[in-house]
Amino acid sequence: MYIVFEGIDGSGKSTQINLLKNYLEKNGLKVECVVEPTDKTVGKVIREILTHEDSTTSNVQKTLGLLFAADRMQLMNTIESYEKEGKIVLSDRSFYSSLAYQEPQDWIYEINKFVKNPDMVLYLNIDLDKSLKRTTGIDEFENKEFLTKVQCNYENLCRNHNFKIINANNGVNLVSRDIQKAVAPLFDICVNNIR
Repeated sequence: MYIVFEGIDGSGKSTQINLLKNYLEKNGLKVECVVEPTDKTVGKVIREILTHEDSTTSNVQKTLGLLFAADRMQLMNTIESYEKEGKIVLSDRSFYSSLAYQEPQDWIYEINKFVKNPDMVLYLNIDLDKSLKRTTGIDEFENKEFLTKVQCNYENLCRNHNFKIINANNGVNLVSRDIQKAVAPLFDICVNNIR
């Protein structure tokens, strides 16, 4: 099972992935977490480029689209290996992030056509101003103008795909509860005990 967390920067993906991992493990399941970009060679190049002043320009975004696709293909081997071991894979981002952050979408689909589709996508929907307060500001794209466009792209993806939309404006525990309720039926966990 491959479950992906999506959302703009500062939406709480990392926190919620760790909380869901703990919840699933307490219910006897084996869980591994992955993140995009990875810490492999291509992922490190991506992280460096994201700090550059021109990282939101069209050409750099296209370059990032290619790099993310390459990094993602390497990650597929890890995901498939975990799944063969019977583990649930929780991912901080997927190719849907590239569809939200980079353009044009038809090209992003094309360069990612060989990646695995998630079994479930949890979209953490958060107020833009709230998310910006949570970000570090290290990456150039962590600005209101750019993330407004990204958030709009995510909303379109939610409409066109079967994303589970989670209100990430709530407190950490309420968001975690909503995620548990969305995921529990996949593993025959009783949702009545989730408070």
